[in-house]
Amino acid sequence: MHSLMDMIKKCCVLLIACCSFSAFAQKQDYPIQPVPFTSIKLTDQFWSPKIETNRTATIPASFARCESTGRVKNFEMAAEHKGKFCTTYPFDDTDIYKTIEGASYSLAVHPDPKLSAYIDSLIGIIGKAQEPDGYLYTARTIDPIHPQAWAGPERWINEQKSSHELYNCGHMYEAAVAHYMATGKSNFLNIATKNADLLVRTFGPDKKHVAPGHEIVEMGLVRLYRVTGKADYLKLAKFFIDQRGIKKYNIKSKDVYENGSYFQDNIPVINQDEAEGHAVRAMYLYSGMADVAALTGDSAYIKAIDKIWNNMVGKKMYVQGSIGAVGDGERFGDNYELPNATAYNETCAAIGSVFWNQRMFLLHGNSKYIDVMEKTLYNGLISGVGLDGKSFFYTNAMQVSNSYNQPDLERERSGWFTCSCCPTNVVRMLPSIPGYIYAQNGNDVYVNLFISGTANLSVNKKMLKII
Repeated sequence: MHSLMDMIKKCCVLLIACCSFSAFAQKQDYPIQPVPFTSIKLTDQFWSPKIETNRTATIPASFARCESTGRVKNFEMAAEHKGKFCTTYPFDDTDIYKTIEGASYSLAVHPDPKLSAYIDSLIGIIGKAQEPDGYLYTARTIDPIHPQAWAGPERWINEQKSSHELYNCGHMYEAAVAHYMATGKSNFLNIATKNADLLVRTFGPDKKHVAPGHEIVEMGLVRLYRVTGKADYLKLAKFFIDQRGIKKYNIKSKDVYENGSYFQDNIPVINQDEAEGHAVRAMYLYSGMADVAALTGDSAYIKAIDKIWNNMVGKKMYVQGSIGAVGDGERFGDNYELPNATAYNETCAAIGSVFWNQRMFLLHGNSKYIDVMEKTLYNGLISGVGLDGKSFFYTNAMQVSNSYNQPDLERERSGWFTCSCCPTNVVRMLPSIPGYIYAQNGNDVYVNLFISGTANLSVNKKMLKII
């Protein structure tokens, strides 16, 4: 049990980290606000052990695998501008970012000087890999003349589909804000804002136009806006969203890659009414649209994501909450295309669905969004990690038989994958789960998940403790 002084010190750190939220007048936001996970202490026998295993096993294992697989080395080589990108995908940088994010959430409620020092050492390596103008992308910086194949010969030239440059930025922003909020340190936040300022100088109505190939930079920019109050970040998030569907694709083509629907880029977002394409991309886009709508009052965004949500939940979601049925492209299929034997159901897609459904609840206050979120948490998501905290499913099967033979869909748990987006997404998801339990709108308090514990919040300027 923490001493009184420990608790006071923790509160002071969180107060310092939170002060930027009140440093500017934010006129609009979600009408309902989640109660921060730092105000909640769990006592239940289901989530508490899983979160503790994440802290003691998953986070250390994830950092160790980032080192052993060369992900950390990529940053070290980028700092020296020599060597050869030594992992497979240009988005491998994000595995370090996501692990730092999850570790930061853990630090916010469970101080660990050794872990904090290790994270600072990684942030130092990341900072040295950043180019003078703020660009940070090891797949190019290591050897700009011979970058990783997906990156393309110039900055941003392949962003529309394969480079993942902006995807890397988004996860970096998420991690940097989490670290700042947990520790009050600005070392990672300074790296992130330097990079975001580069994006502001590069992209915009009178600058470079692009629809990010894999969304999440929009969510990340919103988080930076919330901390810094810099309106350019929010404007850029909206700009990126509004770029979708501008490019003239052959929308009559049935090929989802050619017509742009795989990237949610076939028509403008306000005209979209169906969950389409790569499921993780889609969840991050719709989450970003909800964020921007809440902060700008864009009703057209809300009308669009309302329609898309109805389509997904009514016609494209499995009974246990999983989404993204088609393995070819990790994507949504047609309406009611929900096969059992070949179900893909990526763990990252389930995590993205939790993000989006919480945001839909914060917008509308309807329990149907929490119903889907809860179903996904307990079924489609948590199946993605083993009880040991070190083994994972990338996909989550609905049915497995001995005759099933698709090596791309692993039906046994693995400690790591060549593309390890799912394990590191689990790392950052689990410690934040207490933040999904309660929400508040003025004097109204919502209990959304029935998980044992205590919560401390202020209602009508009086402290309230929920037991």
